[in-house]
Amino acid sequence: MPAPSLTAAWRPVDTGDDTVAVAERAAIGTTARVAVWPPDNLPAALAATDRVLDDLDRQASRFREDSQISWLHRRNGGLFLLSDGLAEAVRVALAAARWTGGLVDPTVGDALISLGYDRDFAAIDAAGPEPAGPPAPVPGWQSVWLDGPMLRLPAGVRLDLGATAKALGSDRAVRAAMAATARRGGVLVSLGGDLAVDGEPPIDGWPILVADEPDPGASARTQSVRLLGGAVATSSITCRQWRRAGRVVHHIVDPRTGLPADGPWRTVSAAGATCADANAAATAAIVAGHQAEEWLARARVPARLVSRDGEVRHVGGWPDADGCPVTVRPHSHVYDGASRP
Repeated sequence: MPAPSLTAAWRPVDTGDDTVAVAERAAIGTTARVAVWPPDNLPAALAATDRVLDDLDRQASRFREDSQISWLHRRNGGLFLLSDGLAEAVRVALAAARWTGGLVDPTVGDALISLGYDRDFAAIDAAGPEPAGPPAPVPGWQSVWLDGPMLRLPAGVRLDLGATAKALGSDRAVRAAMAATARRGGVLVSLGGDLAVDGEPPIDGWPILVADEPDPGASARTQSVRLLGGAVATSSITCRQWRRAGRVVHHIVDPRTGLPADGPWRTVSAAGATCADANAAATAAIVAGHQAEEWLARARVPARLVSRDGEVRHVGGWPDADGCPVTVRPHSHVYDGASRP
């Protein structure tokens, strides 16, 4: 079967399976990957994904001067009428904060800037000699008011939607891709490893490799699982690290301290009904530290945790063996997929 033509910037990925077509490209500071079956669905799925990612970047990137959220920050507080897309992104972030009891909090923007995460990660000097700024207080998600498209943002509060926006992008893109292909077959969309699936999965489910390191070949701490529906997301303190005056810092901020989370886990992978759910749970577990396993079990979230010394723990029904399916509850705590970007 001839390979489907790709839209600009997408590169084909050879999986050795001609029943599934896969392509990837750089997007929103990470790597986007789309897999579809049947293969002739790929061009439509890629075009739909492109539209979703472009919209999301223009709505929620704090690194773009022309983004909607940057415009809000320049106004330094007030009452705003948001676009449907940004309103949804803020609503998902606030829902994640509520569900996790504030372990995930979108008001950490100033804390991240104080740590040096004030530009796109690729532009950060990873060996920066300058010290990090003092811990910036996190105002707390309760200080933000949202009613439909109306947002009240207090002066001095800078939002960072990084803990939920990328996962929301996967949720939006997989639904848009399925709509673009007339809901024929199945689609997987991954943004930096935060992935969602929709439609009919391949036989035995989508094969997923969960890795503890940025390069799966660099570590034996990997596991293959199968996903029949829902999503899997991974949060890690190892992927986005940089130095400030000799001290290693990372991008997952503990809202209780304004500093990088310093608990025992370096990587957490979690499954959920949506990617927004899965990523909120994985990030919350990193921040929760020694209470993570209890929180995940109470929330009935299947998860795989890797400690700083390499010990692997499974909770919430995450499978112990390779090749087994991950079963997720159908209820979403964070994102219902009903809104349109």
